[in-house]
Amino acid sequence: MSAIVHLTSNKKGELEKFLSSFYNTSFSLFDDLKWEKKYANPVEIAEIIGTFIDNCDDFDIHIWISIDKNVFIHVDEKNADDIIKYLYERFPY
Repeated sequence: MSAIVHLTSNKKGELEKFLSSFYNTSFSLFDDLKWEKKYANPVEIAEIIGTFIDNCDDFDIHIWISIDKNVFIHVDEKNADDIIKYLYERFPY
């Protein structure tokens, strides 16, 4: 089972701006209000969660993650640290 990161925004261009900053390259999206990526290693999503939380005041974006089939968790400033800790505890490889 792969982990999924799902980003959404109500503001056009926000996802492209965030992803361009995160990947340090220009980013172009077909649908600029939602983006989704699957990760083979669930621990890899900790980086995008951390970057999102560090910059959440600069972007009008919402982030949802899935590490279990059909279960999505909304990530915000209140639960991000706990989610990152949980990822490293559950998937210690």
